[in-house]
Amino acid sequence: MAAVGWLLLALLLAGAEAGGGLYSREANEAAASAAEFRLVRLNQLWEKAQRVGLPAVRLAELHSDLRLQEKDELSWKKLKAAGLDEDGEREARLRRRLEVTMTKYGLSGKKEGQQWETNHIKEGFAQDGLGDPRLEKLWNKAKSSGKFSEEELERLWREFQHHKEKVHEYNILLETMSRTEDVHKNTIDRPAEEENAARQELLHRKHSELKEQLHSINQGFERLRKVSHQGYDPASDFEEPRVIDLWQLAQSTNFTEQELESLREELKHFEAKVEKHQHYQKQLEISHQKLRHVEGTGDKEHLSRNKEKYALLEEKTKELGYKVKKHLQDLSSRISRGLQHNEL
Repeated sequence: MAAVGWLLLALLLAGAEAGGGLYSREANEAAASAAEFRLVRLNQLWEKAQRVGLPAVRLAELHSDLRLQEKDELSWKKLKAAGLDEDGEREARLRRRLEVTMTKYGLSGKKEGQQWETNHIKEGFAQDGLGDPRLEKLWNKAKSSGKFSEEELERLWREFQHHKEKVHEYNILLETMSRTEDVHKNTIDRPAEEENAARQELLHRKHSELKEQLHSINQGFERLRKVSHQGYDPASDFEEPRVIDLWQLAQSTNFTEQELESLREELKHFEAKVEKHQHYQKQLEISHQKLRHVEGTGDKEHLSRNKEKYALLEEKTKELGYKVKKHLQDLSSRISRGLQHNEL
């Protein structure tokens, strides 16, 4: 079933991999020397993103996501070879995460031909829809309330987008679990007792993950509702949506006061890293706009200088983006372990 899931993902890309399996050593090694990533499937996604015209900042973000995906997939391959993913749970998580990434960047085939916009303010805000009438209503109320500065509106828009992505990830997990349950129910041969126990444990973990994500979504919506009506509290600990989520989850665990204080300090450092990354994203966008302007002037020397500056900014933005997402993944795992310990 897991192999079928990966195959379905591959078919959504620009072209299917020729010959060999999805993890064909020959295919991956042939592409590795000249390609951006070591896995053929991820290179196909990267090339497709460039073809559909993702803007510079979105491309840099996608690069960070794919680099993290590649790192985790390569680690998973080693675990699988050692027989440490017998129930396929790690593979299922990787598959779900790639599905979310594809949809997030419009690479799943559902948003072909769309005109891409950045997340920055541009004649108000670049609206790509929030996918929920309740969110649209809250956002419109906040915009017209007069309680937010332009900077605070941009911050709030990031919170709304973050919430939208969480809901989408939850829906993918829910759909995946439903398919898994259907397969188990429709199995003709009765599985052995040990195999059935493993399946039940897998479903239990998926239910726990769903419950945890739904709790986070409900908390997030309540926060958006409160902020949209009252504005931002200047005394709040954090501003970055992902950091706020992590801090709220951490407070739901049985961490000691000392552990929470240590985590609070780490989250502050992480938020500073996020802000630095956002600064480079904005500089990259400005550099990209200048580069497009200079390309039309025909000034080769000026064009060369701008290309060099753009390349440096692009590389720095990718590097910071990867570090931010890797740090986020590590923090999320630690806090999730604390939540799971609560349930024991």
